[in-house]
Amino acid sequence: MDDDKSLNLPIPGNPVVPQTFDASKVIQFQCRKGIACWNACCSNIDISLTPYDILRLKRRFETSSGEFLQKYTIPYEMEQSSIAGVKLRPVTNGTACQFMTPEGCSVYEDRPTACRYYPVALLSLRRQDEYTDRASYALVEETHCLGHKEPRRISVANYRKEQGLDQYDELARGWRQLILKKKSSGPSIGKPSRRSLELFFMVCYDIDRFSQFVASESFNRLYDLPAQEMKDILCDDVELMQFGFRFLRQVLFGEESIPLCQEAAQERHLRHQERMQRLEIEAAARRAAEQDGMYENPEH
Repeated sequence: MDDDKSLNLPIPGNPVVPQTFDASKVIQFQCRKGIACWNACCSNIDISLTPYDILRLKRRFETSSGEFLQKYTIPYEMEQSSIAGVKLRPVTNGTACQFMTPEGCSVYEDRPTACRYYPVALLSLRRQDEYTDRASYALVEETHCLGHKEPRRISVANYRKEQGLDQYDELARGWRQLILKKKSSGPSIGKPSRRSLELFFMVCYDIDRFSQFVASESFNRLYDLPAQEMKDILCDDVELMQFGFRFLRQVLFGEESIPLCQEAAQERHLRHQERMQRLEIEAAARRAAEQDGMYENPEH
């Protein structure tokens, strides 16, 4: 069966070596201060951010997720009329990264996943008969990058460890699985509603607004979370982010793992039944109107 793929590239249109490989692949690469192409890759950016990237950077700047998104990012559609992604906003009237300095990256300890991977491209794959995704890799070779000529050989596995990617990938896995599930579901779940698109954006990228949502009276009337679990997710952004992925799987795909309050669940069920009955009545009325039109205009 075909695979669904999510390709993370730091710059669009990069020449990617067509062969894919696993983490045992040995590459020749090193980026170091003093190399002739220093900062070249940061001068023309198109860097997509994971939810964990945003969490790390908003912590670094000691700002809210909403303020960080407004100042440093641009939203974009991953596919037409589909869920949104977030990219780093370049400098005003330019293409360079806002965090680039002559000395290098000013947020290096908290740099995004795509920057850590370069020049390796991560491909998240999920076969149609599998639930979890698997990782595969490709190589990005740009003409300006001289790092490929540096006399250092390293396996992709060791390069990932060197760049601190184990934690980044593990904490972004739930988000990638949501994207892969949405892509593989396609028309079977229909076009997402505006509300579901807004919900996906809030949960994945605006973690502080999601925290307020989870702490709200309306959320707690509907969901029956144990007190300790609620405390844990409201006191830890990482726990909240992971809970958010679980929440989206339930809301968008019906994978129920968060218990509903019994009374609220019953009310929700009744509202759903009423809505379905209303839709059936409206559909029957349309069919009747169409039949009347056919009898009035038999030549058609």
